[in-house]
Amino acid sequence: MGFPDLLETVPNLGEGIRGRLTANQPLSSVTWLRTGGPAQLMFQPADEADLSVFLQKLPKDIPVLPVGLGSNLLIRDGGLEGVVIRLSAKGFGSIEKISNNRLRAGAAVPDKRLAEAAAEAGLGGFAFYTGIPGGLGGALRMNAGAHGTETCERMVELTAYDRDGNRHVLSNADMGYAYRHSSAPKELIFTAAVFEGVPGDEVAIRAEMADVVAHREKAQPIREKTGGSTFKNPPGTSAWKVIDAAGCRGLTVGGAQMSEMHCNFMINTGDATGHDLELLGETVRARVLKHSGIRLEWEIKRLGRFGPDGPVQPFLGEEEEAA
Repeated sequence: MGFPDLLETVPNLGEGIRGRLTANQPLSSVTWLRTGGPAQLMFQPADEADLSVFLQKLPKDIPVLPVGLGSNLLIRDGGLEGVVIRLSAKGFGSIEKISNNRLRAGAAVPDKRLAEAAAEAGLGGFAFYTGIPGGLGGALRMNAGAHGTETCERMVELTAYDRDGNRHVLSNADMGYAYRHSSAPKELIFTAAVFEGVPGDEVAIRAEMADVVAHREKAQPIREKTGGSTFKNPPGTSAWKVIDAAGCRGLTVGGAQMSEMHCNFMINTGDATGHDLELLGETVRARVLKHSGIRLEWEIKRLGRFGPDGPVQPFLGEEEEAA
């Protein structure tokens, strides 16, 4: 299943572009869940200037989606129409210390690498990133957090580009951060950010990072094909607790399973489709709703067209009846 080649249908789209353009790129290769159909076109810009030129040339009616490490994405089997922009480590993966307590990092930097760089610089406050399996672009967009700290507590300002290729600098306040959410315009593509830490002892900082790693290895199925936390924590409780209470620990649909180790982690046991994973998630939501009256919200982002197995209805189509 594929899409029309945009490089053929949009005249001169690739001219003057220094980055990599790939038509009908399989997205199963770039997501941690290892499922999903193709992107109509994938663009890996060489740097910010290359990204800006491409956005200026791209017709405004063509959808654009930035994808980082793909750690919290569920791509549906029908694939993604439009352009997926994937920032490369070469062009967007640098980290530099710009003051006594600040670092500037590219959006393609893995979260755990920022934690490591902060430790080397003697800056505390970043250990929580050691336990988040993603990249900074996604962390900035969704206010990623763990162990009592969130991205909004460390981010000072970020650089972004709009659909016209214009550069913007957004402050922390501009982002409208809340729990696992930001209100920044969805069209913006984040390319870099400035983070602020607290000067501290490197030995103590690394000890804190080691504690985060030990906890994650003990409590989470990190060696499985997973997308991290599947659902956001509801007010006043934890998602895993209501999932467990509803009898969904270890629940399977096709090749998809709610982890026995941590039942808010969805895993691909080997041959799951995007449909399997989304159907499993909506089965869990329906059972939790019936058992406790709680409507779990997805933390994993589900994107793209449904495939040959058809659509998956929220709460299995029963949310109105349950309400």
